[in-house]
Amino acid sequence: MNPEYDYLFKLLLIGDSGVGKSCLLLRFADDSYLDSYISTIGVDFKIRTVEQDGKTIKLQIWDTAGQERFRTITSSYYRGAHGIIVCAHSSNHVFVNTSNRSELTFFWQVTYDVTDQESFNNVKQWLNEIDRYASENVNKLLVGNKNDLTSQKVVSTETAQAFADELGIPFLETSAKNATNVEEAFMAMTAAIKTRMASQPSGGAKPPTVQIRGQPVNQQSGCCSS
Repeated sequence: MNPEYDYLFKLLLIGDSGVGKSCLLLRFADDSYLDSYISTIGVDFKIRTVEQDGKTIKLQIWDTAGQERFRTITSSYYRGAHGIIVCAHSSNHVFVNTSNRSELTFFWQVTYDVTDQESFNNVKQWLNEIDRYASENVNKLLVGNKNDLTSQKVVSTETAQAFADELGIPFLETSAKNATNVEEAFMAMTAAIKTRMASQPSGGAKPPTVQIRGQPVNQQSGCCSS
């Protein structure tokens, strides 16, 4: 039992390179924003502790590279995940402790860029990755990032919402630049995972965990230029 928190949730961000996954993470974890940000190579993560319904929840948020050459690396993070945020232009694995305290949980966030039609089209591929590697009951959230760029928007809110409704997954449009719906996206997923975990009986089996070797390497990119 850890006296510092009641739950430990592991969250995963997936989506094409450049949709703003790292910027969303930076905004949520540090409440900061950079116009020019480093492009993630492999994986990176940040930690933030939040309070929800009287419980202290430690969020370990993993940011994955969107490039095809890193798919083998990042796919290992899907196994055993309980939630995913899928990120795109307009961006979770759960280890459950048998105690009533301290649960490590993954959710998945799939993100696309609202100004990039291709990144939205590729959401289906990312969802296929989830179906292939993640657990069956994983929580998912579709996020359309960069919604501050209204004049450049090519993916309408209505189109994305209809797509999410068809799949039965929640959807939000965000802006890492002006912080629109960033807090709401992460907190909504945290609440969904907490609710689901509370409704499930404790199990004795220990799901697989991911072992990380080495440190993430970064290169300069303009993923947060908008």
